[in-house]
Amino acid sequence: MSAQKNRHTGSPRGRPVIIGPHLSWGARLRAYFLAGILVTAPLSITLYLAWLFINFIDNRVASLLPERFHPETYLPFGVPGIGVLVVVLFLILIGWMAAGYMGRMMLRSSENILARIPAVRTIYGAVKQILETVLAKQSSAFREVVLIEYPRRGIWAVGFITGTSQAQIQELTDDSMVNIFLPTTPNPTSGFLLFVPNRDVIRLNISIEEGIKLVVSAGIVVPSQAGDTAPQPLPAPVTPAAKTRGRRVAARAAGQPERR
Repeated sequence: MSAQKNRHTGSPRGRPVIIGPHLSWGARLRAYFLAGILVTAPLSITLYLAWLFINFIDNRVASLLPERFHPETYLPFGVPGIGVLVVVLFLILIGWMAAGYMGRMMLRSSENILARIPAVRTIYGAVKQILETVLAKQSSAFREVVLIEYPRRGIWAVGFITGTSQAQIQELTDDSMVNIFLPTTPNPTSGFLLFVPNRDVIRLNISIEEGIKLVVSAGIVVPSQAGDTAPQPLPAPVTPAAKTRGRRVAARAAGQPERR
C-alpha cells in the first residue's frame, strides 16, 4: 500500500494524538512537541506540588524534633516524608486520646477556656462547626453540583449545594431555600453564598471533582455524559449557506414550496 499510515503519540487518559500523514516536518515536530507536553505536564506539575507539600511539612516538623531523631544523623542523605509520617501518627494519637474518657474531659475543659476568650471563641466555634459539617459522613455539604441563573435570567453559573436554609432565612421566604456556594474562576476557594429557591436549582449528574475541574479550568475541561472528563471541541459555526440548505431540506420534507 502506498498510503502512509497515521502516526500516534500517547496522551493523557489513554487517548492517542493522531499526527496527519501529509504534514510538513516542521508541523510534525510541533505536533510531537505539543503531544509531549500533554503527556508530561500533568504528571510533572502533580509531582512538583506533592514535593513542595512534603518539603513544607518536613521543614516545619524537623525543627521540633530532637537531633537524634533526624535521619541525617545516621544516614548520609535525608529521607523525605518523615515529617508527614510524624504528623499522621500525631493526629492518630490525638484522636485515640480524644476518644477516651480522660481525653473528652480535657477537650471539654479546653473548650470552656476558649469560650471565655472573646476573639478566640468566635474563630474556634466557626472553624469547628464548619469541619464537623463538611467531614460528617451523612452531611449534604458539597455533595451536589448545580446550575443556577446568575447574575441574571438567561445566564447560568455552576455552584455547589452546602445545605438547606434554616431559621430566619427559611421563615422569611415562601419557597424552600437551599444554600449554594458559587465559586470564582480559576480560584474556587473564594466565591459567593447564595440562597436560591429549590425549584430554581438544576442538579447536574456529575461528581464534585468534575465540577471543580470545570470551574478551575474555566470551562476547558467539560464532563461528558459518561462521566469521562476531557476537553470537548467547540461546535462549528453555522454559516448562512448552511442555514439556507437546512430550510430547503425542511421545506421539501414538509411538501412546501422552497423560498428563494
